[in-house]
Amino acid sequence: MAPDSETIQRIAADDMAALASAALQRHAVPQHDSEIIANCLVHADLRGVETHGVVRLPGYIDRLRRGLINPAPVLEPRMVGSVAASLDAQNGFGFVAATKATELAINIATQHGVALVSVHASNHFGMAATYVQQAVNAGFVCFVFSNASPTMPPWGGRTPIFGTNPLAFGAPNANADPFILDMSPAVAARGKIRAALRNKTAIPLGYALDSEGRPTTDPAAALAGVVLPVGGHKGAGLAIMVDILAGLMSGAGFAGSVGNQYGEDNKPQDVGHFFILMRPDLFIPREEYDARMCILIETVQGCLPAEGFASARMPGEASAENERTRRLEGIPYEPALISTIKQLAAG
Repeated sequence: MAPDSETIQRIAADDMAALASAALQRHAVPQHDSEIIANCLVHADLRGVETHGVVRLPGYIDRLRRGLINPAPVLEPRMVGSVAASLDAQNGFGFVAATKATELAINIATQHGVALVSVHASNHFGMAATYVQQAVNAGFVCFVFSNASPTMPPWGGRTPIFGTNPLAFGAPNANADPFILDMSPAVAARGKIRAALRNKTAIPLGYALDSEGRPTTDPAAALAGVVLPVGGHKGAGLAIMVDILAGLMSGAGFAGSVGNQYGEDNKPQDVGHFFILMRPDLFIPREEYDARMCILIETVQGCLPAEGFASARMPGEASAENERTRRLEGIPYEPALISTIKQLAAG
């Protein structure tokens, strides 16, 4: 949820990234890694995904202080096939492991056309679109998956087994913004429910069930219960699919065993990630791909708008507009959050 316009302060993205990086370095994170983490958090804020932005930094640093995140892993990928690799994140930050995994996948796909990289023993990696953007900027089509701590039941259940496991996809576009889809199989991320709790507002019906399996508009009751899958059984199925790819196949936690970064102070999370990259010209020449992508986007944007809409939109279009605006005008933050980050950076 964006900060209220009457109470915000706008800060340039580079300035907030430097402040967040300094806070991490104060807590034993190496400079290179701290800059990766800070840039990932600020990228989420730039695109308007504040639930995955700098607001998360105090929680990460609390886990560092408790010894629940390894601040300085030495990441050494293991090739398991000509186009596939496995990466042990060594309980380090998910941002660092995912960035490393995407770099590795780019190198493999550059040589072989396709790449598959799995990550295990990781932590929350923030906004999946960050790694999609990294891949499409290098010219690749990309899938990104990650599992998460259990917050969502299987279809027809009320016990949390699966996370709001993000799945994201990107495709380069030579003529405009790349196509970027970043979604959760849940109706709403728990971050939105936490924001509602902080702001003392109700959540819509359909977001969650309470601990007894009843629909609720109370964010506190929702956090004690489960969030609901988008599209009913379809969203539940997508969550299981991601858990298989990112968790089960990678060797990470799965089927409800991923640790809760907010509620469990005694064990690592063991999050898993999975990355698939491919050249867009595997099957057709790159010039043809670019032309066909242009036709696709023009066709979508030329669609007659439905009632209540000014135009049909591509996924990620609003986020890209947010990023352009916030790079020019600064990112809006609540003063209390800015103060907290400054205190963390000061030690």
